[in-house]
Amino acid sequence: MSVLLVEDDPSIAMVITAALEDEGFAVTHCETLAQRDAYLREREFSALVTDVMLPDGDGIESLAAVRRDQPDLPVVILSAQNTLDTAVRASDTGAFEYFPKPFDIDELVRTVRQAVGTRGMEMASSDDEQLGDGMPLVGRSQAMQAVFRMISRVLRNDLTVLILGESGTGKELVAEAIHELGNRRTGPFIAVNTAAIPGELIESELFGHEKGAFTGAVARHTGKFEQAAGGTLFLDEIGDMPMQAQTRLLRALQSGTIRRVGGREEVRLDVRIIAATNKDLKPQIAAGLFREDLFYRLNVVPIRMPPLRERPEDIETLARHFLNLAAGEGLPRRTLANDAADLLSRQVWPGNVRELRNFVYRLALLARDNQIDAATVTDMIEAEPGDGDLHSDQAADLDSAVRHWLDTSMPPPGTIHAEAVAALERPLFAAVLRQTGGNQLRAANLLGINRNTLRKRLSDLDIDPDGFSARN
Repeated sequence: MSVLLVEDDPSIAMVITAALEDEGFAVTHCETLAQRDAYLREREFSALVTDVMLPDGDGIESLAAVRRDQPDLPVVILSAQNTLDTAVRASDTGAFEYFPKPFDIDELVRTVRQAVGTRGMEMASSDDEQLGDGMPLVGRSQAMQAVFRMISRVLRNDLTVLILGESGTGKELVAEAIHELGNRRTGPFIAVNTAAIPGELIESELFGHEKGAFTGAVARHTGKFEQAAGGTLFLDEIGDMPMQAQTRLLRALQSGTIRRVGGREEVRLDVRIIAATNKDLKPQIAAGLFREDLFYRLNVVPIRMPPLRERPEDIETLARHFLNLAAGEGLPRRTLANDAADLLSRQVWPGNVRELRNFVYRLALLARDNQIDAATVTDMIEAEPGDGDLHSDQAADLDSAVRHWLDTSMPPPGTIHAEAVAALERPLFAAVLRQTGGNQLRAANLLGINRNTLRKRLSDLDIDPDGFSARN
C-alpha cells in the first residue's frame, strides 16, 4: 500500500510519514503540486494525502485534473485554513475526508487505511462549482471545525439534521448554510419558530388547512411543509412544540406525506427537514413533554453548536467580522485594537454570538474614534444594564439587588413601589420575551398573567416585543 503525501511543512510531513510507515504504508513525500503531478504520472498510489496551501498553488483547486486522470484515487485533505469554505470545497472535490490542522495523527492514519479500502469503489461525484468566500459561520476553534466537518458531510444528501445549542449560538445560520451549500439551494428555505406559534394554530401553520376547516378558515391555506417544497424546512425551537403537533409531525416524517387540517388529500412531501432546539430533549422525553420516537426521527445527524464560552479563541475573529458587517450595513467603519480584542475575549457572553454581535454593533455606532480600544470597550460594558453586572460570573441575589437599588437609585417619596415594580418587570419581561421569541401569548402564559395585562405593561414600560423575535 503506497501513499503520496503532499506537504510543504517538514515537521508535519515527518510525523505523518512515520505514523503511516509504522502501519505498513510506503510513503512518498513531496512539497509541491508539480512534484505531485510528476509522481502521479510515473506510478500508481493507493491514496493521496495533500495540504491545501502549497508553494505553487491550491491543493484543492488543482484536484480536478487528478480526478480526471484517476477518478477512484482516495484523497485526504489537510488544511490550516480552518473555515467552512475550506471544508465545503474539500467536500465538493469528493475527498474521502478533510482534516483541519492541528489534527489527531492516529485518526488520520485510521482514515487513510479506510480510504485505501475504498479503492475501486465509486467515489462521491464533484460538481465543478467554485464556492466563494463569505460563509455565514465564523470560527477557527476546534469546536467550530467539528461543526464545519459535519456540515460538509450532509450537503450531498437529504438526511434529517437536529441542531443542538444554547440560544444565540447560531443554529439558524447552520441550517441556512446546509441549505445554501447543498443540493436544495435552488429551492426555498422556510424557517418556522415553533415556539412563537400558538398551540391551537401550529398544525394549520405547518400542514395548512382547507376552507371551512374551522371558524375563520375562509380559504385554503398552504402550510410551511408545502411552501418549502423542493427546498428546506427549518423547525426552530422544536422542543417547545405541543404534543399533538409532535404526533402529526412524526406521522409526516414516517409517511412522507401530510394532510391539511380539515382535508382528506394526502400531499407528498419533497422537503429536507432541519430542526433545532436550545433544550436538552432527554429530560423532556422523561417528563412526557417530547415524543421519544420523534426525537429519534429528527436526530439522524446531530450537530452541536458550541457556546461562546467553549471557544473564546473565536471571539476576536467574530468581533472583527461583525465590525465589517456593520460597516456594510451603513454603520461607521471601525477597526479593533489588540487590547480591545483581548478584553472582549475575556468577557462572559451568556447570550453567545448573538450578544457579542449586538455589542459590537453598538461599539460601531457609538465609538468616538475609528479604532476601538480597550477603554472604549470598558466604557460600553459599564454602560450596559445592570451597572456592568451583565458580564459578571456571579449574579447577586434579589435581596442584595434591591438593597443596592435603594442605595444607588432612591426614587422620590411616594413613587418607590411603582419604580421598584418597573425596575423588576423590565428585565423580567425582557428575559421571558427572549425565551419565547417575542411571542406575547406564550410570555403571558409563562408569567401567569393575562395577555392584555402584559401588553399594557409592555406599553407602559416602552418595551417593544418585536425586538425579541427569533431573527433579531
